[in-house]
Amino acid sequence: MNHLKYTELAPGLTITRALTGLWQIADMERDGNKVDPIAGAKAMKAYVDAGFTTFDMADHYGSSEEIAGVFRETYGKGAAQLFTKWVPSPDRLTKDQVRQAVELALTRMKSDAIDLMQFHAWQYSHPSWVDSLFWLQELKEEGLIKHLGLTNFDTAHLRIVLHSGIEIASNQVCFSLLDQRAAGQMTELCLKHGVKLLAFGTVGGGFLSEKWLGKPEPLLNESLTWSQMKYKRFIDAAGGWNQFQNLLRTLDQIAKKHQVGIATVASHFIMNQPAVGGVIIGARLGQSAHIEENQKLFSFQLDQEDLALLQSSMNTLTTIPGDCGDEYRKPPFLTASGDLSHHVASFPAPYPTQEGSDGRTKALSGTIWEDIAGFSRAVRKGNRILVSGTTATQGSRAMGGNDPAAQTHFILDKIEGAVQSLGGTLEDIVRTRIFIRNADQWEPISRAHGQRFAGIQPANTMVRADLIGEEYLVEIEAEAVVDPK
Repeated sequence: MNHLKYTELAPGLTITRALTGLWQIADMERDGNKVDPIAGAKAMKAYVDAGFTTFDMADHYGSSEEIAGVFRETYGKGAAQLFTKWVPSPDRLTKDQVRQAVELALTRMKSDAIDLMQFHAWQYSHPSWVDSLFWLQELKEEGLIKHLGLTNFDTAHLRIVLHSGIEIASNQVCFSLLDQRAAGQMTELCLKHGVKLLAFGTVGGGFLSEKWLGKPEPLLNESLTWSQMKYKRFIDAAGGWNQFQNLLRTLDQIAKKHQVGIATVASHFIMNQPAVGGVIIGARLGQSAHIEENQKLFSFQLDQEDLALLQSSMNTLTTIPGDCGDEYRKPPFLTASGDLSHHVASFPAPYPTQEGSDGRTKALSGTIWEDIAGFSRAVRKGNRILVSGTTATQGSRAMGGNDPAAQTHFILDKIEGAVQSLGGTLEDIVRTRIFIRNADQWEPISRAHGQRFAGIQPANTMVRADLIGEEYLVEIEAEAVVDPK
């Protein structure tokens, strides 16, 4: 095997570093007509014959899983590595629903085990994402899933997962010359824990190509493909069309030097970033293939002059805000529609509430301690919301292991969920109190708090305390004031 073209994503799972993404199946089927699965499978076979044996799909990528099933049945069960994703609704899920989702994917793909099941969570403040991951790990141990991955997780929540004992092979995130969010803390965390990044968006929906060099700015409307609509928003967020043209000119200069295309240079650059296991390049099966161009990803190396030119051009771009996956969780929503209307109908309250006495409303998170000690996760009376001392507990599990930052982030998710359930937001919090077991851990806890409350800056107190439960490094309580509408 050519070591440049293939890599070991996880023990026993070797993949090509240029994965074929099947998200455009959904766009091809948006008129209601499904892609012919036999023709689609034949198009997949052409990629496999060229050595591109790894395909990425999802439960919502049109009929991509079914096409993959026809491919396996027609051309051999071991001919390719077939990755998929499960993107559940943000509502509370049951263990049976998780199993049903995995079994549905297996049925569609005509497989006994999923090579890589990647999980997406819409709302970290809703505890269902944690339960779902533990249930997915149980199905991995049962043999229905060979490897477990994440998609669009940010650094803080990847940290929580890794320190909570869930075995993760990869995190699929947007990563391109336009979007360098994954290059910092995400890469650092992945390198530390042996997690590989699977990068999508490396060609910006096709905008990073000669086709758009020197061309007028397109209108962002339905005349574009869904992928183009999405990445036009990234271009706008990165500084606009003129800045983008500057990047294209730089890429064109480098591409001509190496006798390849602009898209090839753009993907090659990301493919060779630290922690990146592979780049995912979309294919419109049966309509357009990029096999020859993808082969050229392995035909050259960028030299120091090339890298300096690219870095200089990237320095002129506006940094995409936030962390990986934020485009699906908070404004600006860098999606095809510019919001989440194509993905999620609504976001339910994270925790159930009960009307109490004296006009108060209680939110209950369901931990064992609430029943034992007789308290609520949070109580609202009037426009005040009071959140109890909160630890990194989900059900009977302690989350975040011995990592103080992971525990802090999980606690703040619970606090945010409690406040949301009672009609408030994180921005309504006016005071937090932090109790820490070990004084020498003040900094990672403070930095996690600072990351989540940047721009809000509630009143805060931190004290050292002998916390109940040796597994807990930090406990936090909070108060919010909700402005009347």
